Parts: sequence; C-alpha cells; structure tokens
Amino acid sequence: MSRQSNFAVINQVSNTPEGGDEKKITISLEQVARDMQLVNLTPEIALSDILIDNMDLNRPALQLTGFMEHFDPTRIQIVGMVEHEYVKSLSGEARCEAFERLFQAHIPCLILARSFEPAEDVLALALRYRIPILQTSSPTSLFEARLLRQLEIRLAPMVAIHGVLVDVFGEGVLILGDSGIGKSEAALELIKRGHRLVSDDSVEIRRYSERELVGRSPEVTKYLMELRGIGVIDVKALFGVECVEDEKQISMVIRLEAWEQGKVFNRLNMKEEYVEYLGNKLVCYTVPMSPGRNSAIIIESAAVNFRQKRMGYDAGKELERRVMEKMMRDRGL
Repeated sequence: MSRQSNFAVINQVSNTPEGGDEKKITISLEQVARDMQLVNLTPEIALSDILIDNMDLNRPALQLTGFMEHFDPTRIQIVGMVEHEYVKSLSGEARCEAFERLFQAHIPCLILARSFEPAEDVLALALRYRIPILQTSSPTSLFEARLLRQLEIRLAPMVAIHGVLVDVFGEGVLILGDSGIGKSEAALELIKRGHRLVSDDSVEIRRYSERELVGRSPEVTKYLMELRGIGVIDVKALFGVECVEDEKQISMVIRLEAWEQGKVFNRLNMKEEYVEYLGNKLVCYTVPMSPGRNSAIIIESAAVNFRQKRMGYDAGKELERRVMEKMMRDRGL
C-alpha cells in the first residue's frame, strides 16, 4: 500500500505543501464551556451552534453605560465585580435598556464571574435575543487569564505541512524533504537513540505568539509512523510512552535533500538560512543525503550546535577568529 493511501484520511483533510495556506480556526462555545467548566444559565440555547473565532475578551463596562463606539461584538463578554455593581445600581428599566443594547450587537455570550446571578428580566432578554449566559465561580482576573490562554491555544493560527517533528535533546526539530528521502527512517533512528516523536507525515503548526511555533500531530495519525516496506507502526505501543510527545515548540528545521554532484551545500554555515511559517522565521539547515550518511547523528549534532549558538558560542565564528589570528601572526602583526 502506498504512503498516500496509508495516510489517505489525513492527507485529504490537512496535508498541505510546505508553507501551505493558513486555516481559519473556530471553536464551539460548547467546547469553551466544557474546558472552563462553565454553568449554562440558559440551557434553552444550544451552545454547539455558536462558534468563537476571536481570542480577545471584553469587560462591557462602557457598553453597559451606552458607549458602543469601537465595540467588537465577536468577543466573549465577561461581567466582573465592577460591571455587576454598576448594574445593581440601575433601575429595572435602565438595566433592561443596558443589556438590550449589548444583546442587540449579537455577542457570542455573556459570562458572569464570581457566581453572580443575573436578574430575571436580563435572563428573559437573553432568551429573546438567543444570547447564552454562562457562569463561573472563579475571580474575574484569574478566569480571564485562564480563558485567554485557552483561546490562544484553541484559536491559534494553524498550517499543516508534510514533514516529521521530533524532540531532540529538548529542541523541536522539524524534518522536511521530498517523499522517500528518509524523514521517517531518520526519526525512527532518533527514537531508538532516546529521543521523542511528536508527529510523522503531517505536522500541524500553530503560532501561539510572535516567537512561538508549536507543532503537534493530527489526531488520526497520533503516535503512528509509516515505514516504506514495513507499513504503519505504533511508536507508543512499540517503544513506550517515553518515546512520544503530544506537542513541541519548534526550534529549528532540517531539510533533507538528495546529494547532487556539483551542487554547492553550506559548509561553514557563516550565514543562517530561514524558513517562514505563519509570519515566524525558523533557522533551516539543508543536509545532503547520500548512501552511508547517518542522518540521525547529523540531526543530533545540528540540535546540539543550535543550542550552543543560542547560548552564545558559534563554532563557525570561532574558526573565523582563529584564521584571522593566524593570518595576523603570519604577517608579524
């Protein structure tokens, strides 16, 4: 069975070429409520039908007073102590007017912190406009921080690429190359040498921040690896849980290329090369492959050298310094 047919499901769903298109990510409000252990005070409204695509949050203090300029209705709205006390100071009619303005904007939901209870007329308005009201017992600031982190993880921009991701000495190494070049074989040898597999064949890359790209495996191929001539193996079952990892921040890229006579490859590495995903750049090393080359040891050395550079020592610059010193000595300077 060919590689494409073995992993046909994931290839059809999310396997895009290197540098593939970014995907629009959404999460259902039902998933948010489950993750954050929220109580649904409006069970008549189906949370699964409401999709969240904005990871920003809003405290609607100004909106409750009537100021709706620059208001983003796609954000989740959170009512904390300040908003709650302000609403308590309003008359019934003013309270209804305040929440009606908010609900007319078609917000995704309203979350009450500190186990605050909504007034009956507010609940009636929510049902009328089909706006879910949820509740948490957590303090407002703590809940906001937890929810924001959860949304950042769930809604992070994502691209799926063809490659292998391995944790080598604590560095996330993304291995790229044409089909059949030996990416999976290199990963298998690394696993045998004590390193960890994150994903084989397809890697989902998410951008959590301007400096953080995190890779993980699609659920359908999690812990699985395909070896030509052997078929699919379960790395977790064969080698143990210590040989796999669910996700890993990507530190560097190794691109495996077939050796070509006459082609010039980087030997001194005096100038870094980069590959870009979702606007973030990663250091990329191109490694020529030929019979007899041990790609696993090369990848290990690249990971250690990368860490060494990050700690302030660059062997290429050290060589340059030594050459310059010798030239100065030879000239008698």
